[in-house]
Amino acid sequence: MPPANRFMELALAEAEAAGKRGEVPIGAVVVLDGEVVASAGNRTRELHDVTAHAEIAAIRLAAQRVGDERLSGADLYVTLEPCTMCAAAISFARIRRLYYGAEDPKGGGVDNGVRFYAQPTCHHAPEVYSGIGERPAAEILKAFFRERREEL
Repeated sequence: MPPANRFMELALAEAEAAGKRGEVPIGAVVVLDGEVVASAGNRTRELHDVTAHAEIAAIRLAAQRVGDERLSGADLYVTLEPCTMCAAAISFARIRRLYYGAEDPKGGGVDNGVRFYAQPTCHHAPEVYSGIGERPAAEILKAFFRERREEL
C-alpha cells in the first residue's frame, strides 16, 4: 500500500473512533519525514471546545512533540476537507502538503467556500491533494448522520 493510503487509513481509523465517541467522525494524521508524529479525531463535544477539530488537535500534538509551532516539511492527512478555521491553522503551522478525503461543499474552506489558500492574505499555502480515501471517508460520515437521523 502506498504511504499516502497508509496514512489516510490511520486518519480513517481516527474518524471511526471519533464517531464511536459520538463526535462527527473526522480524523487527521500529521506525518514528518515519513513517520507519524501525531493523530487525532474530533473532540468538540467531549471537550466542549469548538476548536477541537481533528486537524487542530493533531497539529497541536505534533507541535508539542516536535517542540516547534511550525511544522515545515510535515504533511497532514485528514478525512474531510478542512473548514476555514482548520485551513488557517494548517497555513499558520506551515504544513507542507494537505491530503484530504471527502469534499465538504457546505463547510469546506479549501476547495469550497472561502478557498482560504487562494486568498491574497494567505501567507502560506500547502500543496493540496483531494480525493485520497474519498469513498470510505464519505461513507463513514454518511453512516454516522444516517444513524443519528434514525435515532430521532
